[in-house]
Amino acid sequence: MSTSAAGQPPTRRDELLELAATMFAERGLRATTVRDIADSAGILSGSLYHHFSSKEEMIDELLRGFLDWLFERYHQIVATEPNPLERLKGLFMASFEAIATRHAQVVIYQDEAKRLSSQPRFSYVEERNREQRKMWVEVLNQGIAEGYFRPDIDVDLIYRFIRDTTWVSVRWYQPGGPLTAEEVGRQYLSIVLGGITAGDERLREERSPSASEGE
Repeated sequence: MSTSAAGQPPTRRDELLELAATMFAERGLRATTVRDIADSAGILSGSLYHHFSSKEEMIDELLRGFLDWLFERYHQIVATEPNPLERLKGLFMASFEAIATRHAQVVIYQDEAKRLSSQPRFSYVEERNREQRKMWVEVLNQGIAEGYFRPDIDVDLIYRFIRDTTWVSVRWYQPGGPLTAEEVGRQYLSIVLGGITAGDERLREERSPSASEGE
């Protein structure tokens, strides 16, 4: 996906970064060299260094751009949705939106974040992971306090389940397949909500699984 401003055609730098993202996702970071990227782009390695100082700069720009976009969506959802149930739905579906529109970056994040976060340059990855956990756990706790979610659920366990349900699906989901990422997300979401919503909220979800779309 192009990193250029909305409505602007991608620059040569954007095109090279998108190519690098695809190769990193398919081959892994360590197995992909600057020369590999340059060869695929039909240029010399020296020409690639005209745009990027190193492979690490490309990785940094891809990850930072993805995480900045994701958390902008997350914060928008938390600020605008009217209750914890709708916030949880929004956060869940935003993750699948990322898988659909930023597939390569999500693969890189899922496969490489743990290793990269140990390097000073990528310390922000672990900071974002902590921020993500805090945000989701707060929504779940608010939902319990307001009666949307069952009071007997283990919030940390549910968060880990949701996190793995969303991000690990990028390992098998491929854009252009029989189901869109949104369709996969909605089916997964119905399973999660069926397990954690409380009383009247669960009945409401069963009767109108897409109620939020019509509001």
